[in-house]
Amino acid sequence: MKSTNKQKKILLRSIASTIIILIVFGWIAQLVSGQRIAAFDNKITDAVRSVHSDTMTFWMKGFTELGSEIFVILMIVVFAAALAVIGYRRELIFYLGVIGSSALLNLLLKVIFQRARPDIDRIVEASGFSFPSGHSMSAFTLYGMTIYFLWKHLKYRWMRTAVILIGTVIIAMIGISRIYLGVHYPSDVIGGYLVSAAWLIMSIGLYERYLEQRWLSQKFRLQAERNGGPSHT
Repeated sequence: MKSTNKQKKILLRSIASTIIILIVFGWIAQLVSGQRIAAFDNKITDAVRSVHSDTMTFWMKGFTELGSEIFVILMIVVFAAALAVIGYRRELIFYLGVIGSSALLNLLLKVIFQRARPDIDRIVEASGFSFPSGHSMSAFTLYGMTIYFLWKHLKYRWMRTAVILIGTVIIAMIGISRIYLGVHYPSDVIGGYLVSAAWLIMSIGLYERYLEQRWLSQKFRLQAERNGGPSHT
């Protein structure tokens, strides 16, 4: 009973968090659509690009590659193969489902908003619409899902803490790199993070609820089998 109540609270918190995050995203999206966020974007962009140097450009290009389509696909294949090898079928389906649907959601949102990319002082080239950032969304979803699975299975707290810290830094730096390289506005990056966070929180909350219901179903079935089985004297 305690476990069930705990899972219900987790699901309710997931729903509440998702709603709050989506409200914030909706507010930013409204500002973007009304072209009323330029001052914010310019201020943040100027701050990020104020540290421009050849060394910084080298590092930013490296971080942006961690969210590139090729690298993301490679990461997905490697992690999915690992789940398949160890026999985690449900985890594999969940992993691929969340990441794949996040990518489709990004494409849909880009088509809806059709925001043009920045076209001044680009360090690298990029095509397609700008809002929300595809790199930011894919990074948040991919590394967020990886953190979630590792956190569930790592034995020691320091390992979990290290995974969370490393993943958080990578996600943040990928977003910052897109601003630095001149291919996204800060609001694109923030929007991508918000959408992915909402999708990830809701997906994990539902998945944890599913696991709890499955565990309870198995438990009750085993109890029924024991109670209905032949008695031993």
